[in-house]
Amino acid sequence: MSIQEDIKQRISDHPVVLFMKGDADAPLCGFSARAVSLLKECGVPFETVNVLQDDALRQGIKIFSNWPTIPQLYVKGQFVGGSDIMTEMFESGELKDLLEE
Repeated sequence: MSIQEDIKQRISDHPVVLFMKGDADAPLCGFSARAVSLLKECGVPFETVNVLQDDALRQGIKIFSNWPTIPQLYVKGQFVGGSDIMTEMFESGELKDLLEE
């Protein structure tokens, strides 16, 4: 399976997936920690993928989404954005609405 197929599979297997540095219990950068905090605040279950465990995955997700930074949030197969976009959406209530749909 190619890295792109692996990413597609992970996104289709879980309604909410966060590609991040570290995991939900131990984020390894401030932006990933913020993203996890926002998702926990919304109260929905989510899957995390630690991009630091696989360099091909870390590069592959950036190509997959055409987005240069990590973390990256996917909801129901759609790319939502990174930490800044998640923060804006959280503050407006849009993130919670999207996650609860």
